[in-house]
This record gives sequence, structure tokens and C-alpha cells, in this order.
Amino acid sequence: MDLSVPVGPGTVVYPGDPSPELQVHSTIERDGFNLLQVSMGSQSGTHVDAPFHFDADTPRIDELPLERFAGTAVVVDATAVGERGRITWEHVAPVADRLGPGTVVLLHTGWAQRYGAPAYFANPFLDADACRRMLDLGVRAFCIDAINLDETPDDDHPGEGFPVHHLIAAAGGVIGENFRNFEALDWPDPFVTFFPIALEGADGAPVRAVAMELQP
Repeated sequence: MDLSVPVGPGTVVYPGDPSPELQVHSTIERDGFNLLQVSMGSQSGTHVDAPFHFDADTPRIDELPLERFAGTAVVVDATAVGERGRITWEHVAPVADRLGPGTVVLLHTGWAQRYGAPAYFANPFLDADACRRMLDLGVRAFCIDAINLDETPDDDHPGEGFPVHHLIAAAGGVIGENFRNFEALDWPDPFVTFFPIALEGADGAPVRAVAMELQP
């Protein structure tokens, strides 16, 4: 199951980030081959944040172990929290016994259905206490089907200063954002991969996120 959004001129980006641009550089008719010139921010589309995104003294995307970007996923049902709703430990508790080192937490908010609409930026977000408790259990990968794991600030909502990003960075973890299709993961123990492009010294990178049903 593809968990990624496509990258192109219509890709939704965090306010102020560069929008992806795809321009034809070479064509078969003129040059004998097709080639695109690609320009985009490191946080474009479905992507992962390295700890370096919020902490200059922590690993960058090309310095992290690859096992950080794959593992058995546990879906946290947060579809009822609503606009700017807080995902608390109460949402995590039903699956807490399945969390541990190597687990990938998928925060299912349903917000991917609002992708491309203004409401996409009024996303649900992870509570700092719930984040700490999952980190204490050994979780180091957190992915959400929304633009931001923290509250996205605007003129009327100042936010909380990205506490969850800072907590996960301090623990050497990674954050995946702009995922989708979590509602389609209807089999037990989906195995998820979301390997980033190895951008040198980068704060993050786009991924092609995929969930698989592994056969015994």
C-alpha cells in the first residue's frame, strides 16, 4: 500500500516552504532521452525529519541508521480528535502494549482527506506527554497523515513551540509527515518502509512510504 503523496506543482507544502517545480530539461525528440529538472524543499511531499531539523547538534538525514526508517507499524486511532485536536495518551493506550524499540507509530487522524484544502493546516497534533511516554517505551519513529506532528501555527493559533519535534530530536528519532492511506491498513502487523533520499547534510528528505503485508 502506497502511503505517499505525489510530488509536483500541486504538492501541499508547509507555509513558507518552497513549492516543488518540475521542468523539462531534455526530451527524446530533441536530445534522445527524457530528463526532468527538479527543484523542491527538503520537506516536500511525504517526507521525514532528521533530528537536525530542530537541533543543530544532532544527526542529519544521511547520518541516521537505515533501520530507523523501517519496521512493524502500530496504528494509533486518532480520527475522532478533530481540528487542532490533541492526540493524548488516551488514544495511544489501547495499543501501548505493542510499542517498543523498532516499532513505527502511525498516527491516523484522517487528515489526509483534507489534503489540498485550507483545513489541512488546522491539523491534529501529538501531545508532548504522550510523545514522552512512547519515547520511554523505545519508539523512535513517528509518522502522521497530516502536515505536522506538532500544531501548525497561524495568526490565530500561536502553537506551542514544536515541543514534540524537540523531544524526538533529542532522542535521535525521526518524524514522518504528509503520509496517507492509513485507513487501508486492514491487516495485522503491517511492515512499513519510508527510506529518505540521502541528501548530504540535510534536515530531512522526501520518501516513498510503503506498507507491506509480509508472508510467513
